[in-house]
Amino acid sequence: MSLQVVIVPGWRDSGPGHWQSLWCDGIPGATRVVQDDWITPTRAAWVAALERTVLAAPQRVVIVAHSLGCIATTHMGAEATARIAGALLVAPADPERRAVLSDFAPVPYEKLPYPSVVVASTNDPFCPVRLAGAYARAWGSEFVRMQNAGHINVDSGHGDWPLGLALLQSLYPSLRDAPILTAARTDSLEPLASS
Repeated sequence: MSLQVVIVPGWRDSGPGHWQSLWCDGIPGATRVVQDDWITPTRAAWVAALERTVLAAPQRVVIVAHSLGCIATTHMGAEATARIAGALLVAPADPERRAVLSDFAPVPYEKLPYPSVVVASTNDPFCPVRLAGAYARAWGSEFVRMQNAGHINVDSGHGDWPLGLALLQSLYPSLRDAPILTAARTDSLEPLASS
């Protein structure tokens, strides 16, 4: 099955050293959502840009979202959501903690209609791990709890983040053999067993 990776950055975008940027450059066919305003985000604009990107993809997509990008993903409408084969949702944000993100609240608490993995850290300054776990339960996602990994970004020492690539590989059964990952130097990573 042919799948396209769609990278969904969070508030303030993901810079050049961020694993999302490295994956976008290293995974053939990957595309990245670009927002008009990374600093003062509005839900309607962010979700619309994400939906346009997903609907423009020539095949079904795998979402790779970080922080506020995870929340934007859960706000998508049915037409775009139907194109999603799976999602890796990393360090989801808590939009109620920062006024600038409040337009994204309340966060949807419905089961996602595609396989998903939520990855969160015990010391993420932008979202308590308990809340990330509550998101995972509500969304029907597998939950991966990392110890002291910060916001799972450049500041917390996560460059190309091989563990994340392994999680992406395990997310959707057909991804293990998909060219998007075999071409991204993941042949040395052991696929993780699905639970």
